[in-house]
Amino acid sequence: MSSESRRQLLNAVTDLFLLDQDPSEPAKADYGEIALRSLPHLGGEDRKAYADQVASVPSLPRQVAVTLAGDTDAEVARLVLKLSPVLTDTDLAAIAVSQSQQHLVAIAERARLSEGLTDILVTRGDRDVLQTVSSNEGAQFSDKGFDTLLARGGGDAEIGNALVRRSDLNSARASRVLRIVEGLSVGSGLWSKPADEAATLGRRARQQRLEVKLLLTELAAGKRSLDDVLVMLAEEDRAYHLAETLAQTADITNEQALRVLLQRDVSGIAVTCRSLNVGIEAFKALLDLRARRLLFASQDIETELKGYANLDAATAERTMRFLKLKTRIA
Repeated sequence: MSSESRRQLLNAVTDLFLLDQDPSEPAKADYGEIALRSLPHLGGEDRKAYADQVASVPSLPRQVAVTLAGDTDAEVARLVLKLSPVLTDTDLAAIAVSQSQQHLVAIAERARLSEGLTDILVTRGDRDVLQTVSSNEGAQFSDKGFDTLLARGGGDAEIGNALVRRSDLNSARASRVLRIVEGLSVGSGLWSKPADEAATLGRRARQQRLEVKLLLTELAAGKRSLDDVLVMLAEEDRAYHLAETLAQTADITNEQALRVLLQRDVSGIAVTCRSLNVGIEAFKALLDLRARRLLFASQDIETELKGYANLDAATAERTMRFLKLKTRIA
């Protein structure tokens, strides 16, 4: 009944649980009960070590993930909040409205954020949260959320610079950001960097948007290969433009493409790319981008690359046709 014994028990059972890539529901329930009974008796360091071990596990029982993510110790919760594919928007929203700013920063670092979550983050978040979410291209902003972000953080240099670099800004939002940036004079006390530097970043973002439109036109006309475009965008870490390219080529929405690109499970982006006959080198460039964004290890990339090489193209095409039909019906 000691804390050390409970820690050893939880570690041993966790090692066994993680050996099974697709555990049954009874197995998940049993494991979840052991974990939930053990966690309250562990110290902060032991809870953090356990949380870091299971943060990205897709088969982790949801209640265990929720318990770890809602831990009052932000260091325990951090990686689970950032990486867990188990947590729902409802789970994250409940934590975002009740926990510390450190918890909000971790949520703001997730690969994808819905408009509902960013609404909460920009309303409750401090400067660190606003800076993090403004630079996260996987974060979607409602009109209300974007207005709140500008109102609360528009005079901050790093937030402004992050916003003008975003590749997903429509023309109306980009114009609003640039008006704020260019209207601030050097030495006003509101910006830690010169306003002309921020304006330069804004012009660069506009140029990138024009560039990707040209790339898509050349791609449709057969003047460029899909592989070349994907490699170029991946190496420049332009996740949103990369998703836009995949969306147009695969005839899916930008949101769907961004979701499969940046979700932890590689199967979605693998099926999408295989159905488009994307080559190994181009897919590796996408995996490298995912590794940078999602903190994958190099051995994960090699494993996923081997899996992609063995993925049957006909099966991938059938899967894509089914998913697109299902989406249209929905």
